[in-house]
Amino acid sequence: MDTPELTVIDIAQTAATNSTYTNIPVALVNDHVVRMSIMTEPYFWHFHPDSDESFLIIEGSVFIDLEDRTIELLPNQLFTIPKNVKHRTRPNGNRSVNLTFESAGMTTVRLTDR
Repeated sequence: MDTPELTVIDIAQTAATNSTYTNIPVALVNDHVVRMSIMTEPYFWHFHPDSDESFLIIEGSVFIDLEDRTIELLPNQLFTIPKNVKHRTRPNGNRSVNLTFESAGMTTVRLTDR
């Protein structure tokens, strides 16, 4: 039996970019995707009708704004947003790096009333 191609992903090396916003897939796990997000500005308000979304902070800190409160996540902290919950993410400071775990076919509904 042949072993499928195996790849080591170096998150720190991948995060070395200085892009304003980067959201790239770094791994596929069954029907889910792991994305690395580099943020230097807020993401738009949105929700996902068909998937939960988990955030693991790697560098900096991230605010996750919900309708009724704001959660601050620090490095090595994980937070899951259930499907249908309106939210936005934004870096606390100049830059943040996080991993996002979500269904590969997830739908994002952008909210225009915010």
